[in-house]
Amino acid sequence: MFRLNTRKIKQEIIILRQVAIPGMTVLFIIIIARLSGLLQGLELILFDTFLRLRPAEITDPKIVIIGINENDIRSLGTYPVPDAEIASLIQKIQIYKPAVIGLDIVKNVPIEPGHQELIKAFQQYQNLIGIEKVLPPDEISPPPNLPPKQIGFSDVIADRDGNYRRYLLLTASPQNPENPQDDKYSLALRLAQGYLATKNIIIDTGKYNSYIRFADIELPIFSANTGGYVGENDTGLKMLVNFRSGKQPFRFISLNDIKSSKFDPNWLKQKIIIIGVTAASSNDLFNTSATTSSKIHSQIYGVEFHAHVTSQIINAVVNDRPLLKVWSDGWEYLWLVIWGVTAIIIARVTETFRRNLLTIILIIFCLISISYLLILLGWWIPLAPTLLILGINGLGISVFAFHEYKQNQIKIQLSQHTIEHTFTLIHNGPLQTLANILRQVGTDNLQNDKLILQLEKLNSEIRSIGEYLRIEALTPNESLRLGSRVKIDLKRPIHELFYEVYTSTIARDDLEYFYNINVKVRTFEPIDEKYLNIEKKQELCLFLEEALCNVGKHAKGVKRIEAIGKKERSSYTLMIKDNGCGLTSFSENKGMKQLKNIAKKLGGNFKCESLYPKGTICEVTWKLTNNKNNYLN
Repeated sequence: MFRLNTRKIKQEIIILRQVAIPGMTVLFIIIIARLSGLLQGLELILFDTFLRLRPAEITDPKIVIIGINENDIRSLGTYPVPDAEIASLIQKIQIYKPAVIGLDIVKNVPIEPGHQELIKAFQQYQNLIGIEKVLPPDEISPPPNLPPKQIGFSDVIADRDGNYRRYLLLTASPQNPENPQDDKYSLALRLAQGYLATKNIIIDTGKYNSYIRFADIELPIFSANTGGYVGENDTGLKMLVNFRSGKQPFRFISLNDIKSSKFDPNWLKQKIIIIGVTAASSNDLFNTSATTSSKIHSQIYGVEFHAHVTSQIINAVVNDRPLLKVWSDGWEYLWLVIWGVTAIIIARVTETFRRNLLTIILIIFCLISISYLLILLGWWIPLAPTLLILGINGLGISVFAFHEYKQNQIKIQLSQHTIEHTFTLIHNGPLQTLANILRQVGTDNLQNDKLILQLEKLNSEIRSIGEYLRIEALTPNESLRLGSRVKIDLKRPIHELFYEVYTSTIARDDLEYFYNINVKVRTFEPIDEKYLNIEKKQELCLFLEEALCNVGKHAKGVKRIEAIGKKERSSYTLMIKDNGCGLTSFSENKGMKQLKNIAKKLGGNFKCESLYPKGTICEVTWKLTNNKNNYLN
């Protein structure tokens, strides 16, 4: 029992070794591809898709966007919007006591009329946040007379594919990068800070602004290799944007609606108000495939992008809405290794391709479902490389390797069968003959001439067994089984093969017209092996066999047959000639078509015609040319 178990364990080790090497190679290649960033595009597409497919959330009641749209601009009759309109808008909004107002409109230069009124509004309201741009080369100054705590930058950073998935929250001041006190906050961070301050929740960024925390909620900071990203710029503190899902994530109110008071005052009370331009002509649009709220195909307004980030922060703190997080690199690659090994084990357990396919499809479905559920909980795990590993290892290399193993097992079984059959042949032939000789020698009844005959018989039997073993050892490409059930070795010289084909075919008892042949002429000149390959030898042997079979089937009255292979200069002719009844029909029979087809494959000239006064000649002539593949096996 112990030996049997040991043998099974060793057998399993051999099987797993066959797939472990290619399987681990695939795993290594996919890991290298991920480390080099080749899978980043695919991972980001899946990431966007999962975010887009989330269940719709209710419209966030804490944020209202006042969008200056195309109708508002037409009503004003001018663009950019004059400072007087902005000042009047701020004054009216302040009546409803909002928590904080963000002005996502650049106001670094006066837009008359009304510039002085706007300056007064900036000086009067401490809950008003203006914007600047700090990243080169497009720096823009903030509105005048605003203290630093009421300024947030509106710079955003796109990914390589032009989509926006990350948000820069905090960055060093270009003028004084060494002093953390001068670090710049983004518009969304300022708005979240102002709103949460009304609820006595204060921002904490540490001594060196190395993290961002509100109460016990710390914002997960983006790094160069976060999730599916590879080697991205991680300057400043960034975070992944967990877009609010649904067709209407935020309430929009137009400038004209504010002017005419077409809104519920409770929409603005103690809320975050973000003022921006929502006119397509302003070109303040950001690409994203992660949300279904796009007003224009796969694009959202800049003011809405800032609203998504603001909403993400305040709802994480107030309502425990998930923030997007990722595993550390070590856990991610351990996850990939586990699935790479799992795919190999699955292929071993299922064995058949159909069961393997169904199992892998089921596991892929479960894996996609798990990844989707984790996204809902705020975890982004590596899906694209895992699917590739499962697909290639589970359905490709593993199944192929196990198939190869089974084929080898079949070969071993065939070899064992050959050995057993050989033993039977030896037992029934040479051993019986040898026993008979020994018995007769023991009784002194065996004469010398009879002894010689018996030994010759023994020699012949042993040689026939050797020939049987040699033929059985041939691969399918190196051998040819004739209609006479004789299997010939195509590695032998062609003239020997011609003789063997001729002899075995003429001896067939199922071809009636061979019985009456009295004269048999055969001569086959050798051909240099450089002019031949295994395939050409096979075609020549088939041609000779088919031509001889045609004589045996159709040459009524035949008494003489000639089979001649002759070399003439740079050509060789293989001819079969008989004195039978000749061609009796103008239509081609199946055998004739077969001969023509074989001659065509040889690239030779084919001729088959009746002779006078009777008989038929069938021959093929082809040029002897060096064959580059003459040793193909």
